[in-house]
Amino acid sequence: MTTKIKNYRSYLTMFAFLVALVVVSCTKEKQLGVNPYDGRPPLGISISTKSIDQTEVSSGESVEVAVGGLKMKDYKDADIKIYVNEILAPLASRTDTTLTFNVPLDASTGSMWITVNNQTFFGPVIKIAGKVEVDDQFKIVNGPSNLLGSNTVFDIEKLPSGKFWLGGAFTDFEQKGTQKLPIGGIVQVDASGKYTTEGIDFGKGVGGGAGVVFTMARIPTGTQQDKVIIGGNFYSFNSTRVNRQVLNSLARLNEDGTLDSIVVQVANPKPGETYKNLDTVPAFNAGVNGFVTKVIPFGDKVYVIGDFTSFTRIFYDNSTYDQKYYDNTKMRQLVRVNEDGSLDSTFHYNKLTRQSAIGANGGISSAIMQRDGKLILVGSFTTFNGTPANRIVRLNLDGSVDNSFNVGSGADNDIYTIRYNENTDQITLAGLFTKFNGKNLTGLNLLNADGSNNTNFVPLKTAGGVTSFAGQLNNGKIIVSGSFKTYGTYLRQGFMILNSDGSLAVGYNNTGGFQGNITDMVETPLFNGTQVTFVGNIQRFNTILPHNVLRIIIKD
Repeated sequence: MTTKIKNYRSYLTMFAFLVALVVVSCTKEKQLGVNPYDGRPPLGISISTKSIDQTEVSSGESVEVAVGGLKMKDYKDADIKIYVNEILAPLASRTDTTLTFNVPLDASTGSMWITVNNQTFFGPVIKIAGKVEVDDQFKIVNGPSNLLGSNTVFDIEKLPSGKFWLGGAFTDFEQKGTQKLPIGGIVQVDASGKYTTEGIDFGKGVGGGAGVVFTMARIPTGTQQDKVIIGGNFYSFNSTRVNRQVLNSLARLNEDGTLDSIVVQVANPKPGETYKNLDTVPAFNAGVNGFVTKVIPFGDKVYVIGDFTSFTRIFYDNSTYDQKYYDNTKMRQLVRVNEDGSLDSTFHYNKLTRQSAIGANGGISSAIMQRDGKLILVGSFTTFNGTPANRIVRLNLDGSVDNSFNVGSGADNDIYTIRYNENTDQITLAGLFTKFNGKNLTGLNLLNADGSNNTNFVPLKTAGGVTSFAGQLNNGKIIVSGSFKTYGTYLRQGFMILNSDGSLAVGYNNTGGFQGNITDMVETPLFNGTQVTFVGNIQRFNTILPHNVLRIIIKD
């Protein structure tokens, strides 16, 4: 019988890597004692923090705020500095009780404050008008939660019905779960973000192991069309019984959210218990001895990528109702399986040694599939199957290295995420690298489909943190997130939208600060723009707390 994973140190390492690809910059807390002004008496100045007259303001527009203790006779204009979300705003006029300033052209949503004689006084939040806004009709209120702490949403899958399935590390969602019936790592929301069980029954969801769903993918064609493959680290689905812990981090679900199952005959050492002659088991008989971080359907087959060393299948001839025996095949990091879950021996497999090729000499953090079915892998590796491959490699359909992939010297440091947009046929990369195939960068790049640098993409330098996510929209614009503080000379606190040439998209960067990590996004076209839903460990965006699921509207 296969021994289940006991080494949770391995889990914690992988989990930390996926949850927090970046370390968010922290500001040291100032210790405010009796006198916070280094011996100087407080000035007695105050600013009204009530909303200003305008709901939102445009760059260059004048804004008036009420002030106290800032009399004309006591202070010169030069004594007063006004800021909108850290950008200096020009003073337009003032009276004894008001300040009027012009919103800077490069300002974004955030708090307004003034400094007078090196003392700071905070005012209202200034909401900057632009083409990007948080969708206030999105109905997620409390989002995911987990008694163990982490509640990251790792993946989102849009269904033909317009509903979404979310997968992650949570055990509850919108406070709808109970101790008897937890919401284990998978949930459904409707098009508006409202939690719903309409048409589905996940039961208790995933259990055992780490109890986490890292990846989901709907099968688009073939005999299993519209069923969903899920991967992560778990041993059961909708069951806590010991003899039902038969999964190994992979499962296929029906459209209604139930486990895709079949009935098989098994050995029965107790003939008197005739009900144990047959057993209901997973129809998709596939698993691994570690973590599955990405599943990608390819026709009737499925690519499985992650951190594992063996591929496992239940051996029914020797299994009983209460105990399962497994066939194990040495397969490092990736495997391709057939419709029934059996190993596809034509991919990444040596029939002479009866095991996989060497694979990557480091971690695989993300993967995509191009139109022709070829995989592109990224991560922290520098070789693949013994061939030099600096953090990125494309594989042929047999799993061998595709030497026609034109990435040259590749990346000089880790690549965290890779995304492919079929509409533009371009690839976005985000990570720690400062150079890619000779091109100087700061963790962000755009590639052509053949792997070559897109020469039209000339990004500015990010500073103050790293880039952890980049995804291209169907119109060519690129959404970027991370822990960075600036982009070139522009203040962009962890989130920005770029043109396809790398320039900051005018009118699309009015939103304020971002804190956290995006793991996936889904774009939905609208009549006059597009709607983008993000999941991840999203702690703050534009003065709101998104609870790890966020939707924005981007106007044309």
